[in-house]
Amino acid sequence: MSHPDGELVLRVMTMPRDTNHSGTVFGGVIMSYIDQAAYVHARTLGLHRWVTVMVERIEFLAPVYVGELVTLRAQTLVTGRTSVTLRILVEAERYSTGQAVRVTDSTVKMVAVDANRKPIPFTSAATLSADDGSSLS
Repeated sequence: MSHPDGELVLRVMTMPRDTNHSGTVFGGVIMSYIDQAAYVHARTLGLHRWVTVMVERIEFLAPVYVGELVTLRAQTLVTGRTSVTLRILVEAERYSTGQAVRVTDSTVKMVAVDANRKPIPFTSAATLSADDGSSLS
């Protein structure tokens, strides 16, 4: 059964190392989760190397605190020949109440690339082999 806000792609528990001096999770940590979620979703569309080429404005609507679960859901918005544009929704599950609070959402564009970092059709045959995992960055 699909969720109205997209497919679950990543769920992370925040840790003390993720927080700033005010006790809230750094915005950059949340942005990193968004990038990871976009990659995880893109991989379901094609087994390739994927690179992030665009992230639209991110407005934080609510803070995230240490110990909370952060859930990221992805929806495919637009598919091109070599790229996909995704919506990534971020929610935090409040530690004390279990309430889900919308933190932010963003639009991310991912492009499938070959070993030489050249764009390739993402619907093409898989370009990753079992030993390619360490060379994705």
